[in-house]
Parts: sequence; C-alpha cells; structure tokens
Amino acid sequence: MDVDDINTVAVLGAGNMGHGIAEVAAIAGFEVNLRDIKEEFVQNGYDQIEWSLGKLAEKDQLSDEEADAALDRVTPIVDFEEAVSDADFVVEAVPEKMEIKKDVYSELEEYAPDEAVFATNTSSLSITELSEVTERPERFCGMHFFNPPVRMQLVEVISGAHTDDEVLDLTEDLAEEMGKTPVRVRKDSPGFIVNRVLVPLMNEAAWLVESGEYTVAQVDSATKFDMGLPMGSFELADQVGIDVGYHVLEYMHEVLGEAYEPCPVLAEKVEAETLGKKTGEGFYDYENGGADIPTDAGEEGIVRRLRAVMANEVAKLIGNDVADADAIDEAVMLGAGFPDGPAKMADDAGLDSLVEELDDLREDTGAVRYEVADYLREAAEEGGFYGGADGDEAGSGEDTYDYDNVRVEKPGEMVGKVVLDRPHRMNTISEELLDELADAVDALADDEEVRAVLLVGEGEKAFSAGADVQSMAAGGGDPLHAVELSKKGQETFGKFEACPMPVVAGIDGYCLGGGMELATCADMRVASERSEFGQPEHDLGLLPGWGGTQRLKHIVGEGRAKEIIFTADRFEAETMEAYDFVNEVVAVDEFEDAAFELAADLAAGPPIAQKYTKRAMLAGRTDTDAGLEVESQAFGHLMNTDDLMEGVTAFMGDGEPEFEGK
Repeated sequence: MDVDDINTVAVLGAGNMGHGIAEVAAIAGFEVNLRDIKEEFVQNGYDQIEWSLGKLAEKDQLSDEEADAALDRVTPIVDFEEAVSDADFVVEAVPEKMEIKKDVYSELEEYAPDEAVFATNTSSLSITELSEVTERPERFCGMHFFNPPVRMQLVEVISGAHTDDEVLDLTEDLAEEMGKTPVRVRKDSPGFIVNRVLVPLMNEAAWLVESGEYTVAQVDSATKFDMGLPMGSFELADQVGIDVGYHVLEYMHEVLGEAYEPCPVLAEKVEAETLGKKTGEGFYDYENGGADIPTDAGEEGIVRRLRAVMANEVAKLIGNDVADADAIDEAVMLGAGFPDGPAKMADDAGLDSLVEELDDLREDTGAVRYEVADYLREAAEEGGFYGGADGDEAGSGEDTYDYDNVRVEKPGEMVGKVVLDRPHRMNTISEELLDELADAVDALADDEEVRAVLLVGEGEKAFSAGADVQSMAAGGGDPLHAVELSKKGQETFGKFEACPMPVVAGIDGYCLGGGMELATCADMRVASERSEFGQPEHDLGLLPGWGGTQRLKHIVGEGRAKEIIFTADRFEAETMEAYDFVNEVVAVDEFEDAAFELAADLAAGPPIAQKYTKRAMLAGRTDTDAGLEVESQAFGHLMNTDDLMEGVTAFMGDGEPEFEGK
C-alpha cells in the first residue's frame, strides 16, 4: 500500500488526542471516521474539532472554505463495525491502559479490512504486545502524536518486533501528508524517545526534592534558567498531568526494572489527586497564580545531576538500538521544545564529567538508577555521542559540507564562510536551501577550527532576494504547509542567533524579504554601497514569515521596523546604516575584504565570553531578569577560564591576547 491509496482514516477514541488526530487527518484531505463508545463522547470530540477549525480560520491559518471542507470530512460514529469497515488506516487513541487497548484490537480485527494498517497512539506501552492481540502484527505499529496534535510537529513512528519496514515507511509518509515530522523509533522500548528522556528526568527532579537537599523552586529554577529548558521539571509535570508521567514511570519500572522506581513525591500527588493544572493544584497552586519560578535559585549540583541522568537515558536508547543520537535530538527538540537535543547537551557538558557524576552518586546513594550505561562509558571514551567511532564527528572535515544550494568554505583565520549558492535565482531561499543552511550552521558550530561565521551570497546581484516563490508555490497554497514552512524558516534562521560564535552577514546587492530576515539573525552586518534592503511582503498581501515581525524591531526599534514592513519600500545601504541595521557600509571593491576582516577580528576574540554574551542577550529579549541571570552565571563561569588569565596578562603587558576557548 502507498500513501496515495489511503482514503479513509478511522480514529478510535474521541478524547483530546483522538479528536486532535482526526482534525489533522481531515485538514490533510482524508475522510475520517471518528469513533467512541458513547454518542456524547463522540459528539463532544466532533464539537471540539469544529471549534478548533473555526479558530484556525479566525487566525487565517485556514480559509473558511477549507475549515468547512475539513469538518465535512469527519463523520462521528458510535457503531464499531461502521467506523472501521471501510478504513485503510486505523489510529487507536483510547485511554492509556493495556487491557482497554487489547479489547479494542480484538474487536477491530473482526471488522477491519484485511489490508488495513493498525497504529496505536500509545505514549509508552508495548507495541509488540498490542500487535500480538491481532492477526496482523506485521501491519501494526506505533504512531505517537503529541498534544495538541494540531500544533505539535513531532510524530514518533515506532516499530514492534513484528512490524514490516514497508508499514513503517507508509506511516511516516502518512505523517508527512498530515504536515508532521516523523521520527523513526527502531525498537519497541518503554517511553520510546521523548518520554524515555523526559519521564526519568521528571523522576530525578522529584528525588532531588525527596532527599531534602533542594526545593521545588530550586530544581525548577535550575531546569528552566540554568539548563535553558522551556519549563521547569515540576512545571512540566503539572502541565502534562502528574498522573500521566507517573503511570508511564510505573510501566517503565515494571518492564525496565528498579532504575525506574517512581519517587514517593509523585505517588503522594497521585494519591491525593492533586495532579497539576487540570485539577487546579499540583506542585503549584493554579487557583492562586500558578508557577512562579525564581530566575536565580538554581544550583550547579542540580544541573550536573539532571544532565547526567538525561545522558544516561540517551546512552541506553542508542546502546539498545532504539534510535541514534540525531533522531533522539530531533525528537526531543520537536516534542519537548528543548533548545538543543539531549545528546548534544551531554556532549557540550562533557561525557567524562557526567560519567563521573553518576559513579559518585551510585557510590554515595547505592541507588540503581545511577548505574552507568555501558554505551555512555564507550561514548565518553570516544569523545561524545557525536564523536564516536561509529560516525564522523560533526565538522571534522570538508566532506561534512556537501550541499547543492549552499557552499561552505574555510578561508582561514578561524572563519567558516557560508555562501548562498543560487546566483541564477538571485540566491532566493527554497525549502531545500533552508534544510542545507540548518545543517551547515550546526556543523560549523561543532567545528573546533571555526570561531566565527561569515554569511554571504554568491554573485554580484544579491545577498538574497528573498523566498523562492516559484518553488514554494508548488505547495499549492496549502495553509498548513505554509505554517510549517514559516516555522522551518524561523527555526533555521534562529540557529544563527543561537550559534555560539559571532556571525557576520556580508551583504552585496539585494537583501530583500526572507534574505533580510536571514541577515537580521547575524550579529553584525557589513554592506556594499550598492546594496538594497526591504521587506516587500505587504505588497503581496503577506507578512515577513521567517521571524521578521519579531527580530527586526530588536535592532532598529519598533517604529523603524513598522516603517520598513508597512511601506514595503526599498532602502539604500546608507539609510539602513543610519537605522542601525547595517554596522558598516563600504565601497564595492572593498566589500569582500571588509566583511572577511570583521569576521576574522571577531574570530580572534574570547570564544567562551562571546558564546555567553550572545546567550544572555537572547535570553533577555523577552525576559530581562532571565537575561541578567544568564549574565551573572556566565560572569562567574568566566572567572575560572584560561581565556581570562590570557586577557588579563595581555592587558597588563600591553600585548595582544591569544584566546583558545579554554
């Protein structure tokens, strides 16, 4: 079966996940049979879909006609046979209890067509065990959406012990048709990827409080502001539902052993039915303000312990061939909103130090959960999850940089040069270029030889004249595709903002639309006299969709940003210099040298201080207190660096420092 052969998707269960999955499938153009055991349940799910589609139309993410058409494709049904008898693909989303799911599959097998594929939306239960209730275990897999399915990008596609590869390929294709990003989980393992990382992290946070060493506020402060995660551990538990995480943990404990024993703190909350936001109280009181997490209460001991536990789970997933480091990082960033993947975070922290932390904890506490995974020791010896013998270290050689739309060079002086290489199309930005650009900046960030990035366009006509409208029109004007494309551009360009080293944009010629949004993410901009700037989207009835409405105002001020966007005018380089967008305007024949010299000068600076300066400035954009906290923590960290001693020594001796990033 090919994805084009799928016409009808049956969704079993009309609760939060079920009606969300049904809505996503309907928007993608599939006929959807939404089934639940009672008329009131299925009608409530249908009403929720109608409400959500209306909201999408209000926000212009769908037209009214598209919203109405999607709703017309959803049929609410109670009768089981009627719901599945014509289904090509069945997604089960009933409550997360093994016995309930098994009962559903026993009945489903009786009525579903022989060729239909069965997929369970379980977040942790055994795909293999569920598949063996049916007579088609080879046509059974996991298809785990994240809540809410309409907004969340990730879908974990999980293989059971019997699943055919063709079924996994089909399920991934279906997820992509629905506008989602599938990540393959190669082996059936409790928690799969995201929950396997998040739930033990939540459990360890609880053990930290149970020990009496730390408070909830200290742990959440460390998680949110020191580690940079989107939520504190307890804040996340309250958001998801403490009972949800606890039951996943119980299952892990049952299958994987003592290392996953639930902390009594969690059990007490479940027994008291104070389950978080949904009950009004959990670790925080939501009837009296909710989570109020201090920015400066975290401690390094908390961070070390949580990072070590997280790295250990990553190592278990890789060592047991559940997923590789790339898949784990992609899944956790998409499914949990981490700024970096846990494997990369562990590499950045140093696996040797994390192994030492776990060994010390194991010796001090005797707790089995701190037993170091074999693969973690191996990865530490090999230099990290991304530096092992099984794969090339990111950024280790020229072969890393092999692209069709982007060219990466190392012109010397510790500068990595990224060239937008589509001169025949004025370096307009296609989806393929976005993918390559994201990969290139990640590789350069991991390349120890590179200390600054220079971003330029090939040819003499344009840095980039904006989005490649012609190639993007191939999406057929699909609003959902446009939303995902906007997010992709925002995230890709954001990598330059978050890149730990200085980024210089060298602008010669047109810098328009998406090209200007990309240049906005550089730390500094050098332009030739002939360059022209502008955000022409309003002339097309659009708006800057790759971060321009948010990022530009931080450089030129909100008034100037509105002038540039609302007028859709072209602006000369000198004007943009006066607006503080361009740092320096130079003659055309001096442009290349001037751009490179600025990048080379920045590359000679103190890399650790530069990284933390960027991080503090970025954190402070939306929360000054958070930015100040990053600043103070970084200031303390820098006091112990060799770079500081080098800088002080050079200053006292009236010489030039040679920073090594140590």
